Order: sequence, then C-alpha cells, then structure tokens
Amino acid sequence: MSDKKPAADAPNEEIDVTNAWQASQDQKGKAKKLRLMAGGSWFVAIATEIAAIVLVLKNKFDSGGLALLIGLLVVIAVFAIAGSIMWKKANRHDPASKSEPVKFFIQNQLGAIITLIAFLPLLAMIFLDKDMDPKTKKVAGSVGAVLALVATFVFGADYNPASQEQYTQDMNECAAQIKAKQPTTACSPAVAEQAQAIADDSEAVAEATKSAANPDGLDVVYWIAPKNGAEKSSSKLVFHLCEDVSTLRGKTVNSGSVTEAYSQNAVRLTKQIAMEQRQCGFAPAE
Repeated sequence: MSDKKPAADAPNEEIDVTNAWQASQDQKGKAKKLRLMAGGSWFVAIATEIAAIVLVLKNKFDSGGLALLIGLLVVIAVFAIAGSIMWKKANRHDPASKSEPVKFFIQNQLGAIITLIAFLPLLAMIFLDKDMDPKTKKVAGSVGAVLALVATFVFGADYNPASQEQYTQDMNECAAQIKAKQPTTACSPAVAEQAQAIADDSEAVAEATKSAANPDGLDVVYWIAPKNGAEKSSSKLVFHLCEDVSTLRGKTVNSGSVTEAYSQNAVRLTKQIAMEQRQCGFAPAE
C-alpha cells in the first residue's frame, strides 16, 4: 500500500515539508558552553548584589561611600550584560520551539529576568533606606536605575528570538535554493549543513532514477509510513527508489519528494542503490 497524497492542494498555501530542524551535536556543545559561561557571569552579578545589600544593611553608605556603591552597581551591570549576550548567542545555536510557549518565553527572556533579579532588590533597598546619605541615595539610585534599564531592555530582552520553527523554514528555503542553483540567501550557518544534506540526497535520487523516459531523473522516493498515522516517525528512517524494493515489501509505504520524506523523519537515502535500481527497473550507471 502506498500513500501518494500531494503535499498541498492550494498553490499559494505555505507548507513546510522539510524535516524539523534540530541542533547538531556541535551546535549543542557550543550552546552548552555559552550557557555555562552565562550562568557564571550571572552568578557574579547576583553575588555582587548580595554583597551590596549586606553593606547597605550594615549602614556602610549612611555617610558617603558613593563611589563604592556606584562601582558595585557597574559590576552588576557588566556581568549581567555579559551573561545576557552569551545566553543569546547560545540560543542562536540551540533555540527553543514555539510549540512550548512557556519554555520559549523563559529561555529567550532569561537575560532580562536575571538582570531584574540582580538589580531590583538592591535598588529597592537604596530608595527605601531612610538613613542613607541623601546624595548617595539620589546619585547611586539614579545610576542604578539607568544601568538596570539598559542591561534589561537593551541587552537582556530578546526582541527577535530564534526558534526551531524559523530555522526549519529557513532550512526548507535554503535546500530549495541549493537544488535550484539559486543564490543561497536563506542559508545561514545554523541551517546550511542540514539543507545541503537534503539537496545532496535529491541530486543522488535524480541521478539514480535517470532513464530514457526521464533523462533528468525523478524526485520521488518511498519510505515506511510513520506508525499509528503519526505525521512524523519517532525514529529516523531510510527512503528508497521505488515501493517494490525488497525492504518495503509488506510495509505501509508513503511516497513523495525528498523534502517530503525528510518531513516524516526519513532522512537518508538507501545505501543499496545499485540493487534498488535493478529491482525498480532503473538501469545502474555504467
């Protein structure tokens, strides 16, 4: 049995038929390293805040100490901003999915959240301390408020966060551009490698299915359908040149382009190309 439904009936409907983008091990490794560094930087920022709060509680700034308090606020800002920058870079390597809105929000706005935690308790104590030197309170409080706003809303918040869905769309466009030999405007470093794999498999299939009737080859492959009617297989599958190959006999089979195969997690062309060419009636290349 084979399922040969077209990918879309409406010509103007935008449908992503590429497999969902997933971070590679290298990308995950880079993201993990950056997140650890960001965590260390945020730890220093919050530790500095705690130290400043202790000094406020000990009335260190009741008769001066403006330079020290401003210095502590600057240290908090520097390490909070450094952590946010590294965290954002990590999210570019290994973004969250919009299908999990809470995780997506927290992961992308964690820099802003941590920065607020690193500033607000200290600023509240500065402004509410009745015994603090008035000049110190006014100047340090104003500087701290400005630093907090800049660190939170300029460096901490992410207004255009990356997502797995966006990378999937970019990878789809990138693969199409590569296959069409067009300028690869959608091929960012994050998606280029996987898009190239789709294009390479499409070219290999076309080469393997060339015939007198189809001198340019085909862009139709066959793979085992996902179990229980799922849209995508839970494990990676191999796709084949036709549904009559021995591997697919007795199986429920889907068919479509290489990109459609990838959409269901069939992400590798069979290695038995010569055998399948014979079984499918394609003449192996001389």
